[in-house]
Amino acid sequence: MKKRQRIKENKEFQKVFKEGKSFANRQFVVYCLPREGQKEFRIGLSVGKKIGKAVTRNKVKRYIRQSFLELKDDLRQDMDYVIIARLPAANLNYHETKKSLEHVLKIAKVLNKKKVSKE
Repeated sequence: MKKRQRIKENKEFQKVFKEGKSFANRQFVVYCLPREGQKEFRIGLSVGKKIGKAVTRNKVKRYIRQSFLELKDDLRQDMDYVIIARLPAANLNYHETKKSLEHVLKIAKVLNKKKVSKE
């Protein structure tokens, strides 16, 4: 992901939490906030210490970033997304992570329905 596609500052996270809508499944909570005039989406990741040690948390973040990279053409581009990983996300492999994210993004109605994972 490019730097301009990341949400890093606390005030940006808080804005998405306060003004955005949340959607969830067992593994992830996704907050979505529409942004006018934005050409590409931005994502912020939150993987807490309950998930595991640093190696596990970084693995989960890598899987989420790669999933968004593969889904970028099917996502609404004028949005900010904040993804919060829940405890069961630590035990998922990459394909399960992607499928779970697709599921929660479809619930949020920000993913084109044409794209369906073949895994």
